[in-house]
This record gives sequence, C-alpha cells and structure tokens, in this order.
Amino acid sequence: MYNPEKPYNELPLLPPNVEVETKIILKQAIASNKILAELKGRADEIPNQSMLVNAITLQEAKDSSEIENIVTTQDTLYKAFSSNISSTDAQTKEVLRYRQALWEGYNDLNKRPLSTNSFIKIVQTIKENGSSIRNAPGTTITSNNKTIYTPPEGEVVVRNLLKNLEDFIHTEDDIDSLIKLAIMHYQFEAIHPFFDGNGRTGRVINMLYIVEKGLLDTPILYLSKYIIENKNDYYTNLRNVTERSAWETWILFMLKGIEETAQYTLDKINSINQLMQQTILIAKENLPTRVYSKELIELLFEQPYCKVKYLVDSGIAKRQTAAEYLTELEKIGILKSQKVGVENLYLNVKLVEVLKK
Repeated sequence: MYNPEKPYNELPLLPPNVEVETKIILKQAIASNKILAELKGRADEIPNQSMLVNAITLQEAKDSSEIENIVTTQDTLYKAFSSNISSTDAQTKEVLRYRQALWEGYNDLNKRPLSTNSFIKIVQTIKENGSSIRNAPGTTITSNNKTIYTPPEGEVVVRNLLKNLEDFIHTEDDIDSLIKLAIMHYQFEAIHPFFDGNGRTGRVINMLYIVEKGLLDTPILYLSKYIIENKNDYYTNLRNVTERSAWETWILFMLKGIEETAQYTLDKINSINQLMQQTILIAKENLPTRVYSKELIELLFEQPYCKVKYLVDSGIAKRQTAAEYLTELEKIGILKSQKVGVENLYLNVKLVEVLKK
C-alpha cells in the first residue's frame, strides 16, 4: 500500500495497467494533435525560424524555472542573453542554462535517441555541475512541512525504473504519442532521479520528445506557461496518479495543456509575422536606401535585443557601418538603445510588447 513517507520503490512499471485511451482521452488527443500539426506547418512560414525559437525558448526557460521559484525578469533575461552572461545574477544564469540544456538536447537528437544519459546531460547543464542519479537516501517532497511523496531510493532501483521509462518511450505501440508524453512525464517526475532539477529536466524532455516524434521540427511548444498558470492542478493531478491511479484526469490535463499552448504559439507566430511585415514597410519608407535590407529587418526579430556584432556576424555590414545602421533604426523608432556594461544593445520595442502578451 502506498505510503507517502516511505520510498516508493514499488512505483508501477510502464505501461500503466489501466486503460489510457478512453473515449474522452482520444477525443482530446485528436484536438491536441490537430493544433500541433497546424503549428508545425505554420512555423515554416517564418523566414528565419530562429526568431521564434529564441523567443519561445527564452519564455519557456523563464517560466519553467519560475515554477521552481527561480525568478528573473523578462528584460533582464533578454539583456543577459544578448550580452555578457558573466555580468548577470545567479538566477538569470540558471534560467539561461535551461535554454542551453534545451538546445543541446535538441542537437543531440540528431546523434542519439532520448535516454538516461540524455537526462543526466540535461540536468548537468541546468545545474552546471556533475549531477547524476540519486545514490543516497533522504529525498522527500514536502508541502506545508508535511511529506507528501518520497521517491524511489537506491541507485539500482532508480536506474531500473529509468530503463523501463526509456523502453516505454521507444517501444513501437499503438498508444498516441501525446498520450505517451503525459504518461512518461508523470513517470519521470515520480522517479525523481536527481537530487535537484527534476522538474526542469522533465519539462525539457517533454519538448525534446515532441521533436523526436516528428510532431514539431523545433522545440517551440511553450508548455511551461500552461503549467505555471495551472500549478496547483498540475501537482494535484500528479499526486492523484500516485495515490489513486487517476490516469485519465492527468492525461486530459496534459493534452489540454498541449492544445492551449500550441494555440498560444500559433497566435504568437501571427503577431510576430504581422509586426515584421509592418516593420519592413516602415523601414522601406523611412530608411536610406543604403541602410534598408530585408535581411537586416529579419535579424532584428531573431531576439528582442540586437547589437553591432550580430550585423557583422551575419555579413550585413562591417562594424562601423553596422553601428550606423542601428542608429538609423533608432531614429525612426524601430529600436531603442540601452547601455549594458560596455555594450550598446538595441531593443526591438514592439517585438518585446508582442512577447510580453
């Protein structure tokens, strides 16, 4: 019998021994898959997908970390991303490491499938240390000074559970991929394989799994927004799977989150596209001919802050000329300069407004 104060070494293996494709779950899975497929297609409409990827992954990193009470401001995060990371605060650095872990994991998918080694690499990047599988007792989850969950103990036990999770992820079966995502996310959080960083690692794995399954080409599903907005329901539903095997409610919660955040990202794509087209028109009408280029305007949308180095690295202009171009863009109100350390950063004012909505 489950006891929250004892290590849950009897955590059931996957797949769950209950019906996970009930009628109501399948209906929601169809809706979630449909909007995700639309998102995948629409993302290709943006000339340079890095603008969307940077925007979404920075938002994802910020809010995923905020779930763990690691808080930074959006503006501080964007400035740190664009300038020298060593000059920013510890919490912002940790948020940026979440983004780094997501990108490294994404690039690693080209070399190897998701595995325990992938999970370890993710948490090591997030925590910037040599984290590995928990190998000592004493880890508990508490709420209001009360133990509500004690994860499995013993490195062998934890590794065996992770191997079962790996097998479940990669087994070719008839379970819908998004339903599998909900199941595997619960299982990873229940295994709680690391001393710290489990929540953020689990949310990175979600994004990578969606890409690995071909449901998106890049990690642009901003799922942490839904989780942070429904934080109490998220933790309650996790506990209810553990305590009452309430899989249906949990799976529906996650599927609805995928649907809502996919729609949110679609709306964000529309807003960014519209703003970019408006900016192109303004630049064409107001910039000197020697300054304007479509490539220059697209570069301004890769991230909220731009600087001379970005123009030089992209081959748009040499250093002195690049500085003149950014000054011209500031004159017509597209950019706003700010001094950060020894650098001048140029804020795409309206893009930040879009991202904050």
